[in-house]
Amino acid sequence: MLLEVAWLIVSYWFEQMNYTYKNIWLIAFPVMMSILIEQLINITDALFLGHVGDVELGASALAGIWFLAIYMLGFGFSLGLQVIIARRNGEQRYSETGKAFFQGLSFLLSLAAVLCLLSQTLSPIFLKHLIISDDVYNAVIRYLDGRIWGLFFSFPFLALRAFLVGITQTKALNMAAFTAVLVNIPMNWLLIFGFDMGISGAAIASSFAELCSLIVLTIYVFRHINRHLYGLHWSIDITVLKEVFSISVWSMFQFFMSVAIWFLFFLAIERLGETELAVSNIIRSVSALFAVIVNALSGVTGSLVSNLIGAGEKRNVFPLCHRIIRLGYAVGVPLIVLALLFHQSIIGAYTGNPTIVQAAWLPFAVMLLNYFFALPGYAYLNAVTGTGATRTVFVFQVTTTIAYLFCLWGLSRCNVPLAAYWAVEYLFVILLGVQSVFYLKYKQY
Repeated sequence: MLLEVAWLIVSYWFEQMNYTYKNIWLIAFPVMMSILIEQLINITDALFLGHVGDVELGASALAGIWFLAIYMLGFGFSLGLQVIIARRNGEQRYSETGKAFFQGLSFLLSLAAVLCLLSQTLSPIFLKHLIISDDVYNAVIRYLDGRIWGLFFSFPFLALRAFLVGITQTKALNMAAFTAVLVNIPMNWLLIFGFDMGISGAAIASSFAELCSLIVLTIYVFRHINRHLYGLHWSIDITVLKEVFSISVWSMFQFFMSVAIWFLFFLAIERLGETELAVSNIIRSVSALFAVIVNALSGVTGSLVSNLIGAGEKRNVFPLCHRIIRLGYAVGVPLIVLALLFHQSIIGAYTGNPTIVQAAWLPFAVMLLNYFFALPGYAYLNAVTGTGATRTVFVFQVTTTIAYLFCLWGLSRCNVPLAAYWAVEYLFVILLGVQSVFYLKYKQY
């Protein structure tokens, strides 16, 4: 009886397609918590490694971003998968959501195997030519040797998350997020300090935390999701896989590129010195908390836009985006104020080196203020993704990346402070947002 009542409520919700702030928050908050899995794992690594040494702290930035670039190939595919699932859900073709999910899961497992093999073979070769410091290089390779196998856990998790977000049943993501965090923190301490494994211990702890979160989410789906209604029966359908891939391929390139430029950014910083690299890793680690809000709300934007279009309500796309942006400011601005007020305590949690604490203040403030531009930029960009125009989004990413790299190149030829490098992020997100708004208006959304 309760299931029938719940189903009637959900059906009415989608018929109306009038997403209030409360509706958006109820969908977005669990997604926020699930994204926190990836981010808190990286944050925890940085917090512990900062007390091992500056080399390990800096190396974890390069290694983490290199891994994240690889991970983003799966993440990008999962967003395209999410668009298809959400579209079918909005069209009330519920049984086809499960079919799309299994095509995505099969592809992501295969992709994980290929990427692990390629990383083990090629990463040491590429990184040897890119990283100047031998100490940093050796630490990066030790991290990757333990971290890359986590793809076999994180990629299936992405498929499950895409399914749950696509059908707007996201509460289980909270449980998975808390599980990962609760496992990662003690495992980090045990392996890094207890077994004296250093940066290798951080990598293994992170992968194990992802395995635990995957187990929790899998159990939830089997116990609480109506498998008959959503067609959750393993099957291979090449036609459906092609449809998913046609949308996902551009998201894969888009997100890979978005992180790849971060890697290039940190390579530029590495050439400034180990202190600047350590400072930037601290700033990146803190920025990840704000990125959780941005990524969750922008990701939900894409899913809800897909549902709107599936239901023939394209006129509500811009009002939805505006609500999401206002909600994001309401959540993020108080946190920015607190971070500015307590910046010394926050930075000091990562390191006891007073030189690093002092050097981090200005770029730290620059990073925080970027939130005001990043939130609308990525919200509008994901709205375009939600329309299914993933190729267009990729084009936007390419044009923006060219402008971004040109600015980085110009700064590298000048004697400018570290904060100037972080200020280039403003240009990146503003260009993404402007292009996306023009596209949506041109297509008369």
